Amino acid sequence: MNVFSTFSDVIQTEIKALQDSGSLPKDLDTSRVAVDPPREAAHGDLASNAAMVLAKAAGLKPRDLAELLAERLRAHPHVAAVDIAGPGFINLRLDDDFWRDHLRAVLAAGASYGDSTLGQGAPVNIEYVSANPTGPLHVGHARGAVFGDVLASLLDKAGYAVTREYYINDAGVQVDALARSVHWRYCEALGDTNSEMPEGLYPGDYLVPVGKALAERDGEKWRDAAEGDWLPEFRQIAVDAMMDLIRGDLEALGIEQAIFTSERALVEAGMVDAVVETLEGNDLIYVGVLEPPKGKKPDDWEERPQTLFRASNFGDDSDRPLKKSDGSWTYFASDLAYHLDKYRRGFKTLINVWGADHGGYVKRVAAGVEALTGGEAALDVKLCQLVRLLEDGEVARMSKRSGTFVSLRELVDAVGRDVVRFIMLTRKNDAQLDFDLVKVREQSRDNPVFYVQYAHARSHSVARMAREAFPDGDFTIEGVRGADLTRLTDPDELALIKTIAAWPRTVEGAAEAHEPHRLAFYLYDLAAAFHSLWSKAREDTSLRFVIADDAELTRARMALVLGVRTVVACGLRVMGVEPVDELRA
Repeated sequence: MNVFSTFSDVIQTEIKALQDSGSLPKDLDTSRVAVDPPREAAHGDLASNAAMVLAKAAGLKPRDLAELLAERLRAHPHVAAVDIAGPGFINLRLDDDFWRDHLRAVLAAGASYGDSTLGQGAPVNIEYVSANPTGPLHVGHARGAVFGDVLASLLDKAGYAVTREYYINDAGVQVDALARSVHWRYCEALGDTNSEMPEGLYPGDYLVPVGKALAERDGEKWRDAAEGDWLPEFRQIAVDAMMDLIRGDLEALGIEQAIFTSERALVEAGMVDAVVETLEGNDLIYVGVLEPPKGKKPDDWEERPQTLFRASNFGDDSDRPLKKSDGSWTYFASDLAYHLDKYRRGFKTLINVWGADHGGYVKRVAAGVEALTGGEAALDVKLCQLVRLLEDGEVARMSKRSGTFVSLRELVDAVGRDVVRFIMLTRKNDAQLDFDLVKVREQSRDNPVFYVQYAHARSHSVARMAREAFPDGDFTIEGVRGADLTRLTDPDELALIKTIAAWPRTVEGAAEAHEPHRLAFYLYDLAAAFHSLWSKAREDTSLRFVIADDAELTRARMALVLGVRTVVACGLRVMGVEPVDELRA
């Protein structure tokens, strides 16, 4: 039901016909032929570059080739006009019946409208959030969490087989610091309150219950024990407790990930050894000395032989160490093990959603993935910029019960899950996002959450008005499918159908680009077109959706209203936002 794909197929068919007739060569590469919206709506409904990309190979001038195609396209039953613009772009205008038929098809498809076979069932792994298990999630994590979750839903709708995954960084020094923090809280629960928490530990109150639970379970068993005796157990208990906390935070945001992969478990299972074996087998590991960082030599830098991966062979700025000076593996080695594990599980499309502070890490991981998979796996790292909480344009002063940050749970409690999810997609992921706690409560078009939800709620309001005007009428989707849609003649009514018809292309385009924010932008535009038609009817009463003395026209316009509702609901559900039937002040 993608109008642009449909007419791309039409143009390919006409090119084939011209080839069969001898008007065009048989061996033309038509892979770059595209059908898109024209740059300006006044130019028509569809535009194709076919003549531009085929002319040279065909030995024709672009406009001459365009005319050959235009002559055939004019015979299509739903093509009202074909114009050739500029050096050879082909602009098509479709007749009104095509758009009315498309609206009927939208109503028939219902929630499946916009579903695509683009992905052809290809497996995709999306790793997102993956915060260190050292405390509850904060506002910054919320953006990556929503981005990754909606991208997963978007790719599902576009026909991919998606796995949502969380990578638990539970093998680093930060987890040891967490375990020591829990031990301090454990001792505090036993009555040791005379000392201040040492620097380098986690001060948040979220560790108090963990310490108390240990004190109640084990009494004074660990109070005076050597660190080597209690550290392993406290480490595991702390990580488990924090992951329970994190899962609860994710649930509050409406996120459920299928797989949680432990870094420690991968290392213990020998996956880092598998990385080394694979790289050594391709002569991509050597012992050498790195150059100091560009521009300066840090005081603690020293020339020493290291086990290095030839990352520079794969586009990285330098080769990268796999072992630390104490002989343990670097974080980078563990990360390569994780990506090799994903590849061995059958994933050739890997998407990682990271915070912007990891930007410098992208090249080396991409180099590792290319080396370990022989180029078979593609890694796309999406970096999410910072979120700034505001109140009336000023930095927000929310409570900070969790230590030194505003928690995700506090934000959800303040404005609601749906608001958080929608607002996190109102900017492209690589642009900073301002989250104004006051503005998201406004009932105005400046609040995109309200504006889109209002379109859905307004559609229900119109349906109630129709039922009041015609008590015996059936204004459900099933009831209006047979309406006489030729009654829809106003240019703005037809323009609204065309906006509805752009949804499948929006889904496919956003899925291919891995850009879920396009959904929020599209829904805002659709809501604006719907609200605009409502406002126009306030000036011209003949355009009202409900015409008290004309049941058939009301049914036709209700079909349009329900088409809007269908798409708004589809879009919001992909975004993980629940459509509302009514808005209250």
